[in-house]
Amino acid sequence: MNSRDILELSVRNLLRRKTRTVLAVIGVVIGICAIIVMLSIGFGLQEGFKESLASWGNLHLITIYNPGGGGGAAAAASSASSGGNKKVVKLDDKAITAIEKIPGVAAATPRESAWLTCGGGKYIAEISVVGVRPEVLEKFGYELKEGRLLQQGDKNVILFGNLIPARFYNPKKSWGSNYDSTEAVVDVLTDKMVVTADYNYGKPQRASTVNPTEKIVYKEYKFKGVGVLEGPDDYDTAYYAFMPLKTVKMINEDQAKSEKRRYDRTAGYQEAMVYVENIEEVRGVSDAIRAMGFQTNSLTDALDMMQKQARMIQVVLGGIGAVSLLVAALGITNTMIMSIYERTKEIGVMKVLGANLPDIRSLFLIEAGLIGFVGGLVGIALSCGLSLLMNTALGPVIGNMLGGITTTHISIIPLWLPLAALGFATFIGIVSGYSPARRAMNLSALESLRNE
Repeated sequence: MNSRDILELSVRNLLRRKTRTVLAVIGVVIGICAIIVMLSIGFGLQEGFKESLASWGNLHLITIYNPGGGGGAAAAASSASSGGNKKVVKLDDKAITAIEKIPGVAAATPRESAWLTCGGGKYIAEISVVGVRPEVLEKFGYELKEGRLLQQGDKNVILFGNLIPARFYNPKKSWGSNYDSTEAVVDVLTDKMVVTADYNYGKPQRASTVNPTEKIVYKEYKFKGVGVLEGPDDYDTAYYAFMPLKTVKMINEDQAKSEKRRYDRTAGYQEAMVYVENIEEVRGVSDAIRAMGFQTNSLTDALDMMQKQARMIQVVLGGIGAVSLLVAALGITNTMIMSIYERTKEIGVMKVLGANLPDIRSLFLIEAGLIGFVGGLVGIALSCGLSLLMNTALGPVIGNMLGGITTTHISIIPLWLPLAALGFATFIGIVSGYSPARRAMNLSALESLRNE
C-alpha cells in the first residue's frame, strides 16, 4: 500500500468508530487546552510584573551609590545587592568615565540631590531636585511634553517632571500641596521662578528649621523653566525636577555655608545613574559595576525575582496540564488496543493479501497520530477563546486573584506555543499508538483468521 492508501484507510477506520474516536479526541483537547492556558497565564504573569515595575520607574536605569559617603539609607539598603562588597571606592569623575566604557552602557551621569523650594508668583512647591550632566540627558530616553531638555551650557534652568506643575500651592490658603491634583496652577515655562534651599520660603511664619532661635538667610536664585517631561507617572521622572549638575552643587555648597556646616568636596558624588540600551544587558552591567566596588540598584533586580516566581507558578500550572495530557495518552492507547481486538480478522486478511508489516504498523500509528493532531487543533482553538475571555471579561478578577497585578493581558499565548502544542499532541498520539501498532504487526495471520 502507498502512503495515500494508508491515510485514507486510517481516516475511514476512525470514522467507523465515531464515539470512541470523539472521546479520545476530547481527552487530547482537554490536555492540550490545559497546558496552553496554564502556560499562557505564566507568560501573562511575567508581562504583568514587567508592566507593574515599568510604572514604578525605568527598567533601563541602574542607580549607583557611593559607598564612601553620600549614599545614605539608600546605599545601606542596597548593600545586600552588592554582594556585601566592603571595598570602599570613590564615585568621582574617573569612576564615571570607567563606567561609561562598560559594554552595554549608553550613558552615565553623576547625580547631586537637593530638596528645594520653588516659587512662582504667589505659589510655591517643595520639590526634589536632581543635578545631572545636561549633555547626556537626551541619551536617557526622556520624552518631552513641552519645552526642551537640559543642554550643555545651561546654568539656572530647570526641567520639571510631569506631575510637578500640579504640586504648586498658595501657602496663605493651604498647608501644603494637593497630591491628588493633576491640574497645573503655574505655567512653569513662562512664569518667573525663584529657587531656594529655605523650606519656609513664601510661608507666613518663617522660622529656621535648623536652629529655631537663629534666623538663617538662604540664597534665592532666579531660574527659568525650560521643559516638562512627558509621563508615565513613574518615580524616576514624574516627581523630580532636573538641573545642571554644577548648579545643584553650587546650591548645596551655599546651603552648607548658610547653615554653617562643612560641605565635603572630596567624598565624591552622592549617586550616579546609568542607562543601558538593552534591558537584557542590565544585569551584566550591574555585575560589572559591583565588581568595581560600588553598590547598585535597579528595577530589573526585583523583576528577576518576580519572574522566578512566575516561572515556578508556570511549572506547577504546566504540570497540571501535563497530567491531563497523560490521561489523554492512556485513552488513546486504550482506544487503539480495543481497535486491534475488534479488527483481528481484518488484520489477518490484510496479511494474507500481502500487506507487509511496516504498512500495518503505519496504519495504526497514523490513526493514533490523527487523534492527537485533531485533538491538538481543537485544543488550540479552545485555548485562544479562553485566553480572549480571560483578557476581557475576567481580567480584573484574575488579576486580583494573582496578587493584584495590573496588566492588559492576563493570558499571553506566544506564536510558538500553539505550534509546539500541536506537534506535541501529535507526538503523544503516535507514542501512545506505538505499542498497539507493534501488537497488530506481530499478530499471526492464521491465528487471527482461526479465532474469528
